Order: sequence, then structure tokens, then C-alpha cells
Amino acid sequence: MKEIPVRDFTFRVFDEGTGTPILFVHGFPLDHTMWQGLLESFSKSHRVIAPDLRGFGRSTGAVNQPLTMDSHADDLDSLLSELKVNEPIVYCGLSMGGYIFWPFQQKYGSRLQGAILCDTRAAADTSERAAERLKTADSVEENGPELLTRAMLPKLISSHTAKNHPSIADALKNTILKTDRTTIAQALRGMSLRIDNTNRLAEIETRTLLLVGDDDELTPATEMRGIAETMPHARIVEIPNVGHMAPMEDPATSFWEIEKFLAEI
Repeated sequence: MKEIPVRDFTFRVFDEGTGTPILFVHGFPLDHTMWQGLLESFSKSHRVIAPDLRGFGRSTGAVNQPLTMDSHADDLDSLLSELKVNEPIVYCGLSMGGYIFWPFQQKYGSRLQGAILCDTRAAADTSERAAERLKTADSVEENGPELLTRAMLPKLISSHTAKNHPSIADALKNTILKTDRTTIAQALRGMSLRIDNTNRLAEIETRTLLLVGDDDELTPATEMRGIAETMPHARIVEIPNVGHMAPMEDPATSFWEIEKFLAEI
């Protein structure tokens, strides 16, 4: 892991391999280790860059305001500059990592060769969902992340994964419990501020692979099909028997589908 100072904090980032860079952007409230099943394999043929976002994992620095998707996008652009990445990248983000893609594409689209969006959405929160996030943020800030593990874990993975691969649930729980409560709260507040990107999907020219678990409760396959139908250069792959953490629950299928996509762009 490298330590890369960016503005007022320090990224901890996995940066291995050579070739076309793939930027792996983790979901909430996790860190780069959620991609562990893919990093080593892809680093044999690509430059793999997998950071812990501001406040998450082992990245350091105070988090004293909402972590908006725009601010994460700016951080990632600065990270790529610090790493001297000048060639076009493939952006791979899951859930919150997918939310960050929309402002990243809008601001820094010239950096993109392609995109892989996993278990995510383009729409903003409803007013009810935004209020729920803000309430949860206050609760986590006051009481810690334990309540989040109880609420989120059943929705992150499918029942098939929970039964057959319990170590995945354990890994997710441990990562959440290690995440700073203030970071979690400010990330929830930042996600509640997301804008609706559905009205510009038809204008996005980036070649895009959409991956979704067919048992995803949080960002259902039906919603991601709508994204695929609207973006002019997107296709969708639905992975059976997995939930919201498709690349973590079934890394073999995810690797194969991403490998095929990379060969096409």
C-alpha cells in the first residue's frame, strides 16, 4: 500500500501492475479490500489502483463536513495526478463508488476509456430516503457503527452467499465496525445530497459495463436495466445467486465479465 498526500489528507492506495489503469472505487461503508478477489488477477495485465477513500480504511485526515460525491471525484482526480496517471483509465465502482462515477465522468471525462458500474444507481435519493440517511448518520455518530451492521448486512449479500460463504459476511462486518463513526455519518450526509443523473444518461458516451447481482435488494437489477437501456454504449450482466456485493460474492464471474469488457474497449 502506498501513502499519497492529496490536499488535506493522505490516501492509502493499492497500486500494482502495468498497462491500462483500472481505478477500483469501493462502496459504503467499506474500503479497498472489498476488491481483493480481483486485484491480484487484474494486476497481471493492468495497472490496478484501489484507494481507500477519504476517511475510510487506512486513509487519514479529518472528515468534518459531508463527503459529497463531487468531493470524492475531486479527490480521485488529484490522486491520479499524484500517481502520474496520464493515459485514459477504466473506472470501476460499486454502489457509492458508482455514485461517484457520475460527477467524475462529468468533470473528468477526458480521463476515461471505459467504466464498470456495479450494483449502483443514477437517481438521487427520494426525500424519504434522504431523511432516513440523515437519521442514521446522527445515530451512528452518537452510538457507533454496530447498528449499521445489523441494518445493512442482510441487504448487502444474498441468502445464498450468507449460507455458503459466511466468511464474506464476516469480512464486511469487520470492515464496517473498523470504519470511523464520523466518516460513516458524513458519508451518509454526502450521499443524501446526490443529484439526479438519470436525465443525462443518454449523453454519456463512455463505454460501460453494468454488473448487478440478481438478488440485489438495494439497487435492483430492474433499475440497472433502465440505466443500460438509456446509456448509448452500455450493456448489463446480471450475476445469479448474489446480492449487492456482486464482485465480492462471485469474483470469478465478475473477473470473466470484466475481462471480456476490457478486451472490447
